[in-house]
Amino acid sequence: MNAPLADITVVEIDSWMAAPSAGAILSDLGARVIKVEPLEGDPMRGISRKPKLDDEPARLYDYQFDVDNRGKESILVDLQSEKGIGLIHLLCRSAQIFMCNLLPNRQQKFQLDTKALLAINPKLVHATLTGYGSDGPEAWRPGYDVTAFFGRSGLYDAMKEGSAGVVPNARPAQGDHTTGLAFSTAILAALRLAEQSGQGQTVETSLFETAVWTQASDYATTAVDHAPVRQRAREELLSPMMNRYPCGDGKWVVFNMPGDNGWSKFCSALDLEDCLDDPRFVDGRTRYDHMDTLVPMIDEALSRRSRDEWGPIFDESGLIWGPVLGLHEVPADPQAKAIGLFPTIESTDIGHYRSVRIPMRFGRGIDVGPKAPAPAPGADTRALLSELGHDAAAIDDLFDENVVG
Repeated sequence: MNAPLADITVVEIDSWMAAPSAGAILSDLGARVIKVEPLEGDPMRGISRKPKLDDEPARLYDYQFDVDNRGKESILVDLQSEKGIGLIHLLCRSAQIFMCNLLPNRQQKFQLDTKALLAINPKLVHATLTGYGSDGPEAWRPGYDVTAFFGRSGLYDAMKEGSAGVVPNARPAQGDHTTGLAFSTAILAALRLAEQSGQGQTVETSLFETAVWTQASDYATTAVDHAPVRQRAREELLSPMMNRYPCGDGKWVVFNMPGDNGWSKFCSALDLEDCLDDPRFVDGRTRYDHMDTLVPMIDEALSRRSRDEWGPIFDESGLIWGPVLGLHEVPADPQAKAIGLFPTIESTDIGHYRSVRIPMRFGRGIDVGPKAPAPAPGADTRALLSELGHDAAAIDDLFDENVVG
């Protein structure tokens, strides 16, 4: 059975991680994604951490770039050149989607704005991802996930532990990939509108907007009363059964059991039955009032066994809990394996390697996932130019003139 987007062509002009990750999602869903890079290539190429392996080819391969660019085609084009802009316009004539992370002024400079491209292809979906949106006093401002997603949205502040807590450090591209999901969803909705109306459509999102949406539960209140979110330490949380704790081996677990109903099961599982009759802990209110006493008691109880030893006990007791896994533990996790979170990609250059699946699965025999590794910079330049109608001599001229690479 065909992939969902098997008949869709995407022209993508972007860099770094947020917008490219949306292109990777569309590619995994079956779209043909043509990545237009500057002559020097996407600046994300070659700057990420390499795996600590013994075989040199595997160590040198750019796996982090691969995640956001797998299955695409690459053409290197000089956007400062009128001929280069003409090539992009030609690509867009037969595409269904144009996506970019260029700020509005740069879209106009390179004749890649909505007006210019819809004049060429009136049925095109024109999609833009920015840091802060294309309107307002800071539409000009470049944004990365640490600045626009985590910082400006309040997420960093809300993640501090305690009022004097240090601003945490986000892991690479968390905000980018979350925004990539929002961007791809918006693109597919715009594509649906274009198909229904027969007319082109514009759509956009930003790191800032997506980050605010991820905190909608907090903002549902904060947007009304404008009060700051309280940053709570472990001893200040609302319930001991909605908290995280270290086990005897130093590995952590987290519980999420709202309400009072699970208190007796919780105490029995942790060998803390004495707490059931303690007047300090008889209900949610009293437990909250004595969290500074309860948390150390639970820490001490959990220190008697390792996380792996506690797991079966928690399950048998009917507790709602989860292990706090290290990133390096997740690929070997049985549940991750069962749902295929880390598919294998075959490469003629480095053999097979594991990547990360997009967070969706389909039934009825529809298999989506990585089709191929990320392309080398400009790997498809000649083939794409030939497809656009250029003969070998014309293609050589474009190379000689540094219009393409």
